[in-house]
Amino acid sequence: MLTQAYRSSEPIRPNDSEKRHVFSVIIPVIHEGATIYAFIQRLHQQFSHESFETIVVDGDAEGSTLQKLPSLPGVVKTISPPGRGHQMNAGARLAQGEILLFLHADTGLPKKAFAHIRRVMADKRYVAGAFKLGFESERWIFKVLEVTTSWRSRLTRLPYGDQAFFMSKAYFSRIGGFREIPIMEDVDLMRRIKHRKEQVHVSTTVKIKTSVRRWEQEGLVYSFFRTWILVSLYFLGWPPEKLAQYYRADESSQEQREWRSS
Repeated sequence: MLTQAYRSSEPIRPNDSEKRHVFSVIIPVIHEGATIYAFIQRLHQQFSHESFETIVVDGDAEGSTLQKLPSLPGVVKTISPPGRGHQMNAGARLAQGEILLFLHADTGLPKKAFAHIRRVMADKRYVAGAFKLGFESERWIFKVLEVTTSWRSRLTRLPYGDQAFFMSKAYFSRIGGFREIPIMEDVDLMRRIKHRKEQVHVSTTVKIKTSVRRWEQEGLVYSFFRTWILVSLYFLGWPPEKLAQYYRADESSQEQREWRSS
């Protein structure tokens, strides 16, 4: 049973909510109750020496993921409409940290993540940054994907959301946050920064590690080309709403295939 705070989408803050933090780690989630507690525990154990808060934003109106996450020091829980744009904006509005880090719930940070963010944010050439994409797999095909993704990000200066964006809260507010569109909110934000002729630092050495579970379920080559096609169509002017319809239909077909094969 959800508390009234969940139902009204009011944030639940721990007792140390008045403590000021340098960083706010914003994690959009939906239907991730099976892994969220262990993920948050690892994050806080790994960076126990750092000053940060974690804001978990559930896109499920029933708060199904938050129900699996007990109240913990330094963890804020809230609900927003579904869609990462909505969720990450909701997290940013609650953030008390000076620097925002947008992190997916299947992505691990390297040991020197916060030190790296500090260095980038201290360099006045950059208004934002992202990590090098890595995978939790030793398969050669994922190593190839790491290299190609790194080159694409460096050449285009358009990293994707799974590379863990970070920027100051002041700059995030100034640029207007994420557009609350059903898909491509990450590409849209980086594109707007680029159009302002401002620079995003994309690391070539400091690497995050993301889960390969979804890639392996859907098929690596298939997932890669689907993403490439969707991004290409977005740049050609297709509206995100139309792209989202294709993406959802594709996900539904994938779920049906998995069900038939089980």
